[in-house]
Amino acid sequence: MSHDHDDRPQLTAAQAEAALRPPAGRNGGDLVVETLQGLGATTVFGLPGQHALGMFDALRRSSLSYVGLRVENNAGFAADAYGRITGEVAPLLLSTGPGALTSLAALQEAAAASAPVLAISSQIPTAGLGGGRHGYLHELRDQQASFRGVVKSVHTVRTASQIPSAIAAAWESALTAPHGPVWVEIPQDVLIAGTVLPVVSAIDATPRELYPRPELTLAAAHLLSNAERPAIIAGGGVVRSDAAGKLLALAEKIDAPVVTTYGGKGAFPWKHPLSLQSWLEDRYTTDFLESADVLLVVGSGLGELSSNYHTFAPRGRVIQIEADAGKLESNYPALGIHSDAREALADLLDTVEPRRDESAAERVRTLLGKVHDRIAAQHLTLEQQVLDSVREALPDTSPSFWDMTILAYWAWSAFDARHPNTMHSAQGAGGLGYAFPAAIGAAAADRTRPVLAVSGDGGAMYSIAELATARQYDLPVTWLIVDDGGYGILREYMTGAFGETTATELSRPDFVALAESFGVPAVRTTPESLAADLGKAFAAPGPSVVVLPALLRMFEPTHL
Repeated sequence: MSHDHDDRPQLTAAQAEAALRPPAGRNGGDLVVETLQGLGATTVFGLPGQHALGMFDALRRSSLSYVGLRVENNAGFAADAYGRITGEVAPLLLSTGPGALTSLAALQEAAAASAPVLAISSQIPTAGLGGGRHGYLHELRDQQASFRGVVKSVHTVRTASQIPSAIAAAWESALTAPHGPVWVEIPQDVLIAGTVLPVVSAIDATPRELYPRPELTLAAAHLLSNAERPAIIAGGGVVRSDAAGKLLALAEKIDAPVVTTYGGKGAFPWKHPLSLQSWLEDRYTTDFLESADVLLVVGSGLGELSSNYHTFAPRGRVIQIEADAGKLESNYPALGIHSDAREALADLLDTVEPRRDESAAERVRTLLGKVHDRIAAQHLTLEQQVLDSVREALPDTSPSFWDMTILAYWAWSAFDARHPNTMHSAQGAGGLGYAFPAAIGAAAADRTRPVLAVSGDGGAMYSIAELATARQYDLPVTWLIVDDGGYGILREYMTGAFGETTATELSRPDFVALAESFGVPAVRTTPESLAADLGKAFAAPGPSVVVLPALLRMFEPTHL
């Protein structure tokens, strides 16, 4: 059997000589960083530990930019945000056992949000592997087992020669739709042992494209072309596949109103005549979507939040475009199309027949009016004032990252993201502590624009250590902390369910003084001065903290 090598890069004489005589002093860690460089990585996140020192030593000899956080879970959140913002793989370097396990909550969020995080962890020495209970520092009987149910794929290295291929396979897995976190583990002795293997050059790990099947596109196009009241739900898959332009063109071609999920914020222009905005936790919106005779769901599994807590019961035909095959029809019967959102929307746009519906924009206006009146009747002016002040101050193209806090719950429904891929939260997995370390990751990806993090005082305490990180790297992150003296949303949930609260009230520090002790400028603000104080913080270089003492309330749910 012959092989055609013409399309492969050919080594020059100098490169061939270098491959035969690699530089001295390299180890397994060098193979890790050389592979990452060959794959195109420029920035890595992490936290060193004893077993992982071979990787961190090799960073000195590389061109990779390293951002070190103070807690592994926060490093994972930073990598998650870097992956979301850039669409590129975000390497995350971790140590064995406790260091690795501390990243699990962040990797769960990356999995839920389809963020391409490449976690590379050390392992105990090879002699201790196999679950033999040898008593090595950080030893787990089966470290991989803790990650298999969280990440997309697990890749094991046991010799130096396996390092480039394992990392390349993980890289390809992370970037194959749907994006997601992947796990590579390498024993300590393999990382620190010297190697005479050639320096890793450019390495190909191009992800495979995920195209829709043509007969499914034809069937979907026929349904949409002949629909009387089509509607579209746009999820996070539209944002991740950079398909907002295709979505807009399709919606306008068939006059279909569009609502975005919380993961899909910014996927459709907020003030477009066909925009239902993001009011998914609203019975008027749920009724509107139920009345559609054809409902196109793009890049969403229609989970708990997107289905108004599973009260949504569509009466028409559902077409579901989803890159994660496991989510197809997982909640509702549908014409399921396993595809990247961009590719499927492009094919639909080419295939669907134009249709006109002069009533579509009017039906959208009527719905939004009902939503507005429902919220207005609850007299929640403070909450809307605070959210409006954040929107006024935040530059249009600046990314924002929101923790699991009441202001974020408002923002999911009521905040105009203005651009795709600029508003992110931890609502995929729902863990606390996401916003500030994620904002650090986004700022590391692009230092030219300020980044906003929004936390409550409870969530902020998860991330205080990263004030040191923001200061050390002088990152343009403004952290808005809404201080209400406890876990505010849990306070509301418990009061509603049980009539009183338990474990929701918190003692907390003077956040202004605490930030200043890290060398980070901080200010205590009011609802009236919030926009101005945020504006000053965004305009100043480096990190800053704005503390808003306020007791915010949620709007009434409609699913009960």
